[in-house]
Amino acid sequence: MDAMTLLLERSSMGKLMAPAPSPEEMETIYQAALRAPDHKELRPWRFIEFSGEGLERLGELFAEADFQEDPNADDASLNAARSKPQRAPMVIAVVAKVIPDNPKVPKIEQVISAGCTAHGMLLAAHALGYGAMWRSGKYAFDPVVRKGLNLGEEDQVIAFIYLGTLAGRHKPVAKHVTSDFVERWD
Repeated sequence: MDAMTLLLERSSMGKLMAPAPSPEEMETIYQAALRAPDHKELRPWRFIEFSGEGLERLGELFAEADFQEDPNADDASLNAARSKPQRAPMVIAVVAKVIPDNPKVPKIEQVISAGCTAHGMLLAAHALGYGAMWRSGKYAFDPVVRKGLNLGEEDQVIAFIYLGTLAGRHKPVAKHVTSDFVERWD
């Protein structure tokens, strides 16, 4: 796939199934992620890969987060939380490992850099023929999930990247009017 086609046609894939990318393909996806812009080469990120039983453990974290938020949550809602990671055969948590008080690289720049690693994963997965979706939502910010993922005080979940083989149809890519987003100073 040529680079411009990749950039213009990649879209999120909500319906994913097995197989997930192979270990060799994941190496390529991670290497693409590691090409993200990185001022001062801080590498302010880490990735947590969930598959197999790891998806069940992540689902338990989500259910525990919901239970801590609402101890009266019923079994159906807790089971729904448990099942969320099962929407794909693999999930990658992209974590910004912020180095605080860096005078040359402010926190926001480090977080954006980690976000660029997530985008690199999406592009690489698409180039390899896989589907991917960037999800965040409340679990990315939940203290129970943060603790379960062993995050430091400054760490921040940027995304849960769901990866797998496309299970539904490839939805058309929306066309945008460039002038709606671009201001020119000539």
